[in-house]
Amino acid sequence: MTEKKMSSGRRNQLKTLLLQIGEAMLEEEVQEAEQQKIKHMEENCPGFFLPGCMHELQDFCRKLHKQIDLVDEERYDMEVKVTKTNKEIDDLKLKVQDLKGKFKKPALKRVRMSADAMLAALLGSKHKVSMDLRANLKQVKKEVKDEEKPTGDWRKNIEDRAGMDGRKKMFETEA
Repeated sequence: MTEKKMSSGRRNQLKTLLLQIGEAMLEEEVQEAEQQKIKHMEENCPGFFLPGCMHELQDFCRKLHKQIDLVDEERYDMEVKVTKTNKEIDDLKLKVQDLKGKFKKPALKRVRMSADAMLAALLGSKHKVSMDLRANLKQVKKEVKDEEKPTGDWRKNIEDRAGMDGRKKMFETEA
C-alpha cells in the first residue's frame, strides 16, 4: 500500500501554522518571565525611601549594610554548593568512564628532568652508571692575546695597511 504524499501547498500551510503557534508560545513565555521578574522585584526590593534627617539616614544605611552582608553570605554559600556539586559531577563522570572501560587520556605535562633522573625513574635501582652528557664534549679554551700598541706615527700604520698588501698583512696577523 502506497501512502499518499502531502502536496507542497498543504505542507507549507502546516509549516506556517506551526511557526505561528510557536511564535505565540514564545511571546507568552517572554511575558510570563517579565511578570515573574516584576513580582520578584516587588517581593524582595521594597520601594526606595530616603529619610530626611541624619539619624534616620544612618539607620537606613545600617539596614542596607546588613542586607548586603546577608546577600553576600548567601552568594558565598551558593558558590560553595556549586563547586561541591561540580566536583561530585566530575567524580561521577570518572566512575562512569571506569565502568564503561573507556578512559580519557589526560593531558601530558612537560617535566624538566636530567638524563640521570630520567634513567633512574625508568630503570629504578638498576641504574648505577652516571651519565654525564657534557663530559665527552671538546673543551675549547680561548687564548687571550695581549697585543702591544704600536708606538709611532699612526699615519705610517695606515699606509702599511692600505692597498691589497696591507689587507693581506692584516689577515695574516689576525689568523
